[in-house]
Amino acid sequence: MREIIAKLPLGHAHISHGTVTLAELALPRLTSVAPFVGQDKAVAKALKSMGLTFPNSNSVSQSKGEGALIWTGRNQAFLLAADPTPLQGLAALTDQSDGWCGLTLTGAGATDVLLRLVPVDLRLSALPAGACIRTGLSHMNLILWRNAPEAFTLLVFRSMARTAWHEVEEAMRAVAARAAC
Repeated sequence: MREIIAKLPLGHAHISHGTVTLAELALPRLTSVAPFVGQDKAVAKALKSMGLTFPNSNSVSQSKGEGALIWTGRNQAFLLAADPTPLQGLAALTDQSDGWCGLTLTGAGATDVLLRLVPVDLRLSALPAGACIRTGLSHMNLILWRNAPEAFTLLVFRSMARTAWHEVEEAMRAVAARAAC
């Protein structure tokens, strides 16, 4: 029997232009969590045992370990790097690990790059570190998570990974060229 080998959509891609770096993120287990009707308290209890809370709109709940719960819509979040077993029977759980591509965008100017691509107010007062938003990147769905003032995680559908990479890289080149003037 042949063995299946998991591969990243972009093969560990990494590039820098000016002060900004774009890199592919090897996503750990990613599970969509949507609590069943009437199970909010039970879900909250199960998440508490995992060191998490269900995130409010546009926010991320992080455990002291590696786990995080990223808001993705009304009554829906992505559980990142944590075992969803405590939530079984309390929420609809769907493994999304192979359906998404993660990118990191870091460095002075990362916000300027994203300002060319997303229709979102990226001022720190509007989208502080630890916040996330579901928006669009050109014609693609995007979950944008600000990790620090000039550090972002971008989640796009795996099928759009190369297109997202191209769009971000072109914006990086433009920002770097402008800074060089």
